[in-house]
Amino acid sequence: MTDGSAVDINIDLDHPPEDRPAPSSGAKPWLVAAGVTVLAATLGLTLTLRSGSTPACAAGRTLAAPPTGTATHSGKATFYDSKGAGGNCSNPAAPANRLYVALGPTEYAAGAACGGFLDVVGPKGTVRVLIMDQCPECEPGHLDLSREAFARIADPVQGLVPVTYRAVVNPPLPGPLTFRIKEGASQWWFAVRVGNHGNPLRSVEVRQGDSGPWQSAARQDYNYWLIASGAGPGPFTIRISDVYGNRATVGGIRMAPGQVQNSTVRMYAPGGGAATRRQTPSTRPPSTRPASTPTPTRRPVEVARTSAPATDAPATSSARANARWCAG
Repeated sequence: MTDGSAVDINIDLDHPPEDRPAPSSGAKPWLVAAGVTVLAATLGLTLTLRSGSTPACAAGRTLAAPPTGTATHSGKATFYDSKGAGGNCSNPAAPANRLYVALGPTEYAAGAACGGFLDVVGPKGTVRVLIMDQCPECEPGHLDLSREAFARIADPVQGLVPVTYRAVVNPPLPGPLTFRIKEGASQWWFAVRVGNHGNPLRSVEVRQGDSGPWQSAARQDYNYWLIASGAGPGPFTIRISDVYGNRATVGGIRMAPGQVQNSTVRMYAPGGGAATRRQTPSTRPPSTRPASTPTPTRRPVEVARTSAPATDAPATSSARANARWCAG
């Protein structure tokens, strides 16, 4: 996001300048030096206007992390409606109870928060919500709840309310782990989405069969884990670790793009604890998700006006749930 005070200068630092005629021998060195000085001053002014004394990229790298542990956070909540879609976390659909939340880019943390749960306390009560979406315009501490979740903690007519919230450690799991190999995957390009893990994930590792070397997959902000060079033709053994040290290993995952493969392994036993087993997952029929990399969209924050009924929250045009991250 940028503010109105930023000064935009079109300078391409990633490509060399086009060939230009060499300056004449009569060029004045003091003119060149003056130009460099002005450019440096302008760039410095731009950085200052955009981010103060600390570059925004450095601050983003330091602060981006999902809510974890038992710390209680204070913030505010609004609500929106995903219209049944599964959000930026690439869920096949919104949860059946429709209790979910979208987090701002800092707490969404490029997908690191996906699949976790929060307990949210508002003026009227408490609700547990699944993290499944990103709210591009939300600052840290701003929760964009589903309309149904908001109604559990406040009167929807209020639209914006103060809340406290904290992560749920080892929540009851909705079922055993599931795996979905992404459309377009092959032995040369591998991407998998892991479901029903309960806590935010720390790592996903993949190997060919039962004895190949482990390869670390890279998390994508749409909640798939990618090995760009591929992991082989399968079947695969997949090892999953979460942020609290729970680890599960599942074998027999087939190269079956677009299909959800159900395992019998849970990420942890009730009350916590790792679960490691090997088995051959069953398969559900292919879903209708598109073959291309998802670019989920979600509605901007909907705030009900206090003078309007709860059903009259404004519905503005959709905004892409795509946080702006610094280049490495």
